[in-house]
Amino acid sequence: KKINIMKKEALIIAVIATLLYSCSGEQEKKSTEGSTAVADLYKEKPSDPKGIGKFTDVPVDAKLNKEMAEAGLAIYDLKCSSCHKLTSEKLVGPGWEGVTLRRKPEWVMNFVTNVDEMLDKDANAKALLEVCLVKMPNQNLSDEDARHIYEYMRKNDGVKP
Repeated sequence: KKINIMKKEALIIAVIATLLYSCSGEQEKKSTEGSTAVADLYKEKPSDPKGIGKFTDVPVDAKLNKEMAEAGLAIYDLKCSSCHKLTSEKLVGPGWEGVTLRRKPEWVMNFVTNVDEMLDKDANAKALLEVCLVKMPNQNLSDEDARHIYEYMRKNDGVKP
């Protein structure tokens, strides 16, 4: 019985170590401009650039909406920061740096409000899951929350008011 307990403990430790290693970035190739594997995360795959969900047209002003960005920061602090860094570095999920330069607002908002379907059907979301190996949980964000998050991402990417 003691041996079975030890085997279970060893298996649990091995699984945890594998998960930590897989998203730690240690296995990624480094270059002078960052990680090649991280850059590969963001290459477009053949899919709808707007993603899958109800958002088909999200008007975005050239200037940052400070109020929306501040609301997005509060949501990020509460629901996102434990898994996502504001840099390009992966934590559990991919870093947010440059996401608004790579993805349309519709894609981001569809992903954060329709995560399960996006991970099942969208090629870009599937590619992110293959690298991080951890499925993003549904955070039950409202449409307004999703727009605020997107505006905060724009602020993080350097958009000015």
